[in-house]
Amino acid sequence: MAEELRRVSSQVGVLMMRVFAILPLSWVRAVGWLLGWLLYAVARSRRNVVWANLRLCFPKLGRSRTRALATQTFVHFAQAWLDRSWLWHAPTQTLDRRLRLRGAVEELQGDLPTVIFAPHFFGLDAGWTALTKQSKRCFTTIYSNQVDVVLDAWILQGRQRFGRPRLFGRDDGLKPVVQALRAGQPLYLLPDLNITRQESVFVPFYGVATATLTSLSRFARMGGAKVVPVTTAMTPWGYEVQVRPSWQGFPTDDLTADAAVMNLRLQAWIDEMPTQYYWVHKRFKVRPPGEPSIYS
Repeated sequence: MAEELRRVSSQVGVLMMRVFAILPLSWVRAVGWLLGWLLYAVARSRRNVVWANLRLCFPKLGRSRTRALATQTFVHFAQAWLDRSWLWHAPTQTLDRRLRLRGAVEELQGDLPTVIFAPHFFGLDAGWTALTKQSKRCFTTIYSNQVDVVLDAWILQGRQRFGRPRLFGRDDGLKPVVQALRAGQPLYLLPDLNITRQESVFVPFYGVATATLTSLSRFARMGGAKVVPVTTAMTPWGYEVQVRPSWQGFPTDDLTADAAVMNLRLQAWIDEMPTQYYWVHKRFKVRPPGEPSIYS
């Protein structure tokens, strides 16, 4: 019975997203603003995670400024979630107006093996949609299946709306991902969250020893690929997707040094738009041996 109710609830949610797709963007963002404030008020445990992350990374901020960043983080989180309605269901003309690809776009032309470093800003899906819609290349990424089968099917369909993308499951292993990368299919990689102690090294992130995945360096090395950062910023008119120049001299033979470089450059982009980063995640969950939990 509970499973059936969850399925029906998810179906209603997807239907509502189709309705949101036809609304003016200002209306969608207004609802997202209200939803974000509601989440901030009721999601106490997640609110504590955001506060802990902000205090650790921006220790010089006062309480009022930290609260302002925290509330705006929830607002942007909710707005980005609702924006999936028009990203995945609105007419293509709507997306042409709301998605702008800027910067070193020439880095994505041709067929050179390319790893796209896509940090966890809330505009991740907008960035993916812009790339798959506006480029003729076949992009790939690594996808984690959702527990809710209705939600899972909806997300998969949305992320495969344009182009000929390939979404690899984590159970598929590294081999098909690397094969596609070597064949010239750019890999849209999100390596900046704290998922596991395995394949991670402790390097500074805002001055804090942080478990950091080495997958960016490893995939670039295995695929003989260049690394092209792509960041996506939410704007009043939609999203600006910024393609940045490829990193020279990366990767090196030192996984730890590469991870430190990745974190340092990511910090600079977060500083440009701190309330659009995924602070709702327990970024510092895995601690060095002997250090206490950040979130207890």
